[in-house]
Amino acid sequence: MGSTRLDPIDRKILAELQADGRMTNVELAKRVGISAPPCLRRVRTLEEAGYIKGYHADVDSRELGFEVQVFAMVGLASQAESDLVAFEGRCRDWPLVRECHMLNGEVDFILKCVAPDLSSFQSFLTGVLLTTPNVASVKTSLVIRKAKDAPGVPFDVLEARLSTQA
Repeated sequence: MGSTRLDPIDRKILAELQADGRMTNVELAKRVGISAPPCLRRVRTLEEAGYIKGYHADVDSRELGFEVQVFAMVGLASQAESDLVAFEGRCRDWPLVRECHMLNGEVDFILKCVAPDLSSFQSFLTGVLLTTPNVASVKTSLVIRKAKDAPGVPFDVLEARLSTQA
């Protein structure tokens, strides 16, 4: 089910829940302009279709003691599909790795990592990541500060595009 199969109410529901996943169904229904029972049905349908993957609290990592955020650019010796899948599986097992994205170009993967301190990250880097089979190179960049961290997708851009196609 692609985004073009979603009607404007479905997209509004997703935009509202993306901004505040804790609002009640009654409040959500009011914001999107429909009554509560069909709103709840639509939300359940969006969940079942995979548009809504879950609901999470947006926690402050620094307040919770994770002072260090690092992006690690990983190059692999082999990019055979089985090797890519194996590396992705290992990343899922590493708690410090919060995101793992395969890229095209010079870098095979970029990992977003968090750690309580620099020495904890360094231990992960030298004791785990650099010793992982098939890892040929790792370049790291320490995050100094975060300028933007917007969740989800920009629904207003999609709405503008869809309205020009109509």
